[in-house]
Amino acid sequence: MEVVTLSDQMRRGELFCVQCPSREILKHVTSQWGVLVLVALMEKTHRFSELRRKVGGVSEKMLAQTLQYLERDGFVDRVSFPVVPPHVEYSLTPLGRAIGEKVAALADWIESNLPSIMAVQQAGGPEEAE
Repeated sequence: MEVVTLSDQMRRGELFCVQCPSREILKHVTSQWGVLVLVALMEKTHRFSELRRKVGGVSEKMLAQTLQYLERDGFVDRVSFPVVPPHVEYSLTPLGRAIGEKVAALADWIESNLPSIMAVQQAGGPEEAE
C-alpha cells in the first residue's frame, strides 16, 4: 500500500485517502444544499434572504452553515456593506464558478434524466425492471 504524504496531497488531492482534506471539500460541494447554493449563485449574486427563497426548503441555519463552508473553501465571496440594516451579498469566486459549472452539469443531468430514473424507481429498481 502506497503512503500518501501531506505534501503529495497539497499537489493533488487523493479522495480515497481517509485523511485527505479533499473529502471534506467534496462533502461541502456535493451536499444537497451545497449543490443548490452553487447552482443558484451561477445565475447571479444573491443576498441571504434571496438565496434562501431561491433554495426552497433550506433552513436559515443550514444556509448560513453551507455558505460558511463554501466561503472557507474559497468558492463563495461574501461582501458585507456597512449599512443599517446589514446588507450582505454572496457571489462565486473564479474557483467557485469553476466548480459551479461541474455541479450545475450534474444537476442538469439529473433533471434531464428524471423521467427514466423515476420509471426505474417505480418499477422497484433495476432488478425488477428487467
